[in-house]
Amino acid sequence: MGANVPQHIAVIMDGNGRWAKARGKARLSGHRAGTDALERILGYCSDAGVKYLTVYAFSTENWKRSKEEVSGLMKLLSAFVKGKEKMLVKNKVRFRVIGRRSDLSEKLQREIAGLEERTANFERQLIVALSYGGRAEIVDAAVKFAHVVGKGGLPADVHEAERLFASCLYAPDVPDPDLLIRTSGECRISNFLLWELAYTEFHFTDTLWPDFSREDFDRALESYAHRERRMGGRLETK
Repeated sequence: MGANVPQHIAVIMDGNGRWAKARGKARLSGHRAGTDALERILGYCSDAGVKYLTVYAFSTENWKRSKEEVSGLMKLLSAFVKGKEKMLVKNKVRFRVIGRRSDLSEKLQREIAGLEERTANFERQLIVALSYGGRAEIVDAAVKFAHVVGKGGLPADVHEAERLFASCLYAPDVPDPDLLIRTSGECRISNFLLWELAYTEFHFTDTLWPDFSREDFDRALESYAHRERRMGGRLETK
């Protein structure tokens, strides 16, 4: 992987509904088109040498949508889990879900766990944020952190305490995203990876998610390649 290529890309896949509305179609057709875009970006990431791809598929707030849309989305997610196993295995991609999966049906939980198990040995990863909220993750981590500290005590060093807290997040073995891409022209993070995005570079595009192309992906990588990532420090000048 090139020096200026992100190791980990996070994506807020926004614009499915607007894509469908512009074509006079039901919102669910936009979500179906969105799953095709997800498969495409997996290929783009593979070609570029990106190891981790985390996508925001369904937030804790999305449960407030209509029963019809939520039901349709859950069926699409189930179909993706069942229908994309061959593709993931062929491309040696590990499938993982982060979020409050206990909110999901037992059937979908079993399907997710099965695909996670069958792809567990692959290095490249597709991480799907499902029934996920950044604040919910921090709350869940805080509860876990309290249990850990209750048994072993709070580290005296603040940096060690921070590392311990980070180990309580949903996917502590995954490095923080280097680049966040959000489609459809919105410029906010919408409760996504609040802890992990602390030093992430952002790229916003007007392209609706189902239309996201290799050209859009390449523009995001080019934008990232020209960033100077200080990570809170100061660049040395010659």
